[in-house]
Amino acid sequence: MKDVYILGIESSCDETSFSIVKNGVEEISTVISTQIDIHKKYGGVVPEIASRAHIKNITFVLEECLEKAKLKIEDIDAIAVTYGPGLIGSLLVGVECAKTLAFLYDKPLIPVHHISGHIYANNLVKRLEFPLIALVISGGHTELIYMERDYSFKKLGGTLDDAVGECYDKVAKVLGLEYPGGPKVDKLASLGKITYNLPIPLNDDSYNFSFSGLKSAVINLVHTEKVRGNEIRKEDLCATFQDVVIKSLTKKTMKAIEEYKVKNLILAGGVAANSGIRNKFQELASSMNINYTFPSIKYATDNAAMIASSGYYAYKEGRRADLTLNALSSTELK
Repeated sequence: MKDVYILGIESSCDETSFSIVKNGVEEISTVISTQIDIHKKYGGVVPEIASRAHIKNITFVLEECLEKAKLKIEDIDAIAVTYGPGLIGSLLVGVECAKTLAFLYDKPLIPVHHISGHIYANNLVKRLEFPLIALVISGGHTELIYMERDYSFKKLGGTLDDAVGECYDKVAKVLGLEYPGGPKVDKLASLGKITYNLPIPLNDDSYNFSFSGLKSAVINLVHTEKVRGNEIRKEDLCATFQDVVIKSLTKKTMKAIEEYKVKNLILAGGVAANSGIRNKFQELASSMNINYTFPSIKYATDNAAMIASSGYYAYKEGRRADLTLNALSSTELK
């Protein structure tokens, strides 16, 4: 059987990335140009600055990816690109690049949903086993997905307001931690004790999540303590905050595991790099004899390898886009 090489393009936020993946599971080369240092001074991603940086970097990243793989565009079977969701200006840069390459080299154009990319990041670590439950947690997403097979997505629930990663960054900002704050909150949480009182958000029987109220509770707690002249014990507050997040995520995810009678669980998205969340799910999965997978750190955050892996299975499904493909800031996974 002929090997299939997919060129993936990811530019949904502040990472410009190209990757070549063989047969959906073997990463040949990946190059990522990050903008963290650019946006750090603003305390978060500035969309206009992000899109300008993508324009500046995209051709250099493509050339480096091909050189690293020792391949040419002619050797590629199809081009997969993130078309949404994400920052519209950033997405447009990647989509227009993909359409240009597809036109010039007469290659199939494969549209890839960003969340499906995060799910298939696990495929680069270990081949997905079905049926499965996927918990996608990132700066922009918190979703529970049920999959019976490749490219079969059933959304069970999602966040009604803030995504969990967004909540982490906002809590970090309140505590005076430098952007990106999520990893710093995780590190401090490992050093602290659960001593503060915070509510578990949307603590019901649905598969939906809510983190806006938790964020507000942290802000109010910090403000109250400062008014009273009390010092905030950052490690303890981070430990308490993370414990509440973990309880919210694990309760609903394990409920889905039991209801849908599956034995396979994957974490996906940038927040899947969080050690506290990973470890708690590992503990629960072991106790329930669940096959549990999470992406390596390099595949957890935005990268084109996950888009190329997802793109391979979309390619096999016969999914194609023409040159009218447009970027979408918001779009459902299907």
